[in-house]
Amino acid sequence: MKLIFHSMRVYAARIAQSMFIKLLGAVTELLIPFILEHLIDEVVPLGRMDKVLLWGMLMVFTALITRQLNVWANRIAIDNAHNVSYDVRQALFAKTANLSGAEFDKFGLPSLISRMTSDSYNVQTCVQSLQTMCIRVPILMVGGIAVTMAMDPVLSGILCIIVPVLILVVLSVSRYGIPLYRKVQERLDDVVRIMREDITGIRVVKALSKTEYEKNRFAGANRAMTRSDILASSIMAVPGPFMQMCLNIGLTLVVWVGAIRVNEGLVKPGVILAFLTYFNMVMQGVMGINRIFMLLSKASASANRIAQVLDSQSSQRVLPAAEALQPSGEGFIRFEHVDFSYHADAGQTAAGGQREQCLYDISFSLNRGESLGIIGPTGCGKTTIINLLMRFYDATGGGVFVDGRDVRSYQKDQLRRKFGVVFQNDMVFYNTLRENIRFGRDLDDAALLRAVEDAVAREYIDSLEEGLDYQADIKGANLSGGQKQRLLISRALAADPEILVLDDSSSALDYKTDAALRRAIFEHHKNSTTIMIAQRVSSIQNMTRILVMEEGRCIGYGTHQQLLETCPAYLEIYRAQMGELG
Repeated sequence: MKLIFHSMRVYAARIAQSMFIKLLGAVTELLIPFILEHLIDEVVPLGRMDKVLLWGMLMVFTALITRQLNVWANRIAIDNAHNVSYDVRQALFAKTANLSGAEFDKFGLPSLISRMTSDSYNVQTCVQSLQTMCIRVPILMVGGIAVTMAMDPVLSGILCIIVPVLILVVLSVSRYGIPLYRKVQERLDDVVRIMREDITGIRVVKALSKTEYEKNRFAGANRAMTRSDILASSIMAVPGPFMQMCLNIGLTLVVWVGAIRVNEGLVKPGVILAFLTYFNMVMQGVMGINRIFMLLSKASASANRIAQVLDSQSSQRVLPAAEALQPSGEGFIRFEHVDFSYHADAGQTAAGGQREQCLYDISFSLNRGESLGIIGPTGCGKTTIINLLMRFYDATGGGVFVDGRDVRSYQKDQLRRKFGVVFQNDMVFYNTLRENIRFGRDLDDAALLRAVEDAVAREYIDSLEEGLDYQADIKGANLSGGQKQRLLISRALAADPEILVLDDSSSALDYKTDAALRRAIFEHHKNSTTIMIAQRVSSIQNMTRILVMEEGRCIGYGTHQQLLETCPAYLEIYRAQMGELG
């Protein structure tokens, strides 16, 4: 709950304004039954219609003022709640965008999505209700009891017996709400995860005729979430019927006892009518407390989940020069005896008791303007090398250096501005081709066109009627695989980066286009240090150095010709791809 109150503090003045107006509305609401009692018991017996009309108009005017004050307060409260929710989502998005790879893996994409949507909405609802109900409810309860005590202490005793019992029930039930609603949000994470997987992979699902299978899988997660939600809502709804029963019993007692007291001449009839109205107000206040606790339980669970992300302490701090490692040799990019495990921070281990590693003792060096090709089977650690180089993760052993500095000594933006990158399954955004290439950078059209030329994308872009203003669908659904890859390569080349990383980015290109692309890069981006991950030997054979990977280990390093002579695995790949096997 600290997150909610901390977020509300920014808008303290507006929130105070809303609550003060709500206070005035609650006070005027308390006046209406009092005016009614005076009208019936004091004005009507006089038999003067002018006074009856006057007090009746006063009662109507008070009701209108009450309505207007409540509407005004509610509008301000809604604005405040939306502003708080906006700030929470912005902070959560900013934190998510800066999570390290290990932190992102810990929370998971579906959970982060539900925290930013469902959880932030729960916080918004709570903030709005706190402003409107936390003033009105106590005023109606305390004020209603105080006025009724002044009117008739005997009848007021009925309220003094029922109200504490109801509050005790509400408090007893509400303490179970937070863990139950936290479980609901965790189940929602599972629903979002399966939904995202199925929507993203819908073609695969249909191609393999697994629609029914996925429907059943989603139904299972949906059913689990629904059951958790029903359990939480059922328990939190327990006080409702009990309150309604107490309300009916209380009203019956008020009418019965009141009739006796009127008959005995101890109170006037108007007092009974006013008392019934105040009784309803007090009971509405108690029910309001139940609703407040229900909202607080749900919002507290959501706020705690949001706070887990916002308060997460990154293990990736910027190291001062005194703590950073120093390279033992020359090279613009250097890996020195690098080990890595994706589960190092979590302490997960393999079945044999040793921590599972993805990389073992990886070492290589590249001078500025040189190129490195990385080849090997799927899962051998090729992309992991890029993740360490760009500091999405930190090495668990050894050192990674760029331009003579430990990558951990750079500010992340300072490091990553050096790169132009195309990842596997990279993202085409729902925007024009121009903005997909520019991507918010200060690049003129001349730079964009040069990048398009170098990525061998000019021909297909010129064939489009809108050219660079052509609208790409979400994830580039209206582009072919080769078109998407050339668009992404254009984005990477547009800023003429110091380090160009192409992670299996030409797999959808034919050999002729692939060759033209490599030729353009080598001719027009000679100052860029290039790292290319590929499955084709033809894509990397002209690189300055080639790194051959297998099961996280370097089994070959050198030029194409050197590897043909010294690395059997590379020679086997070469022969298989060039048709020389056998």
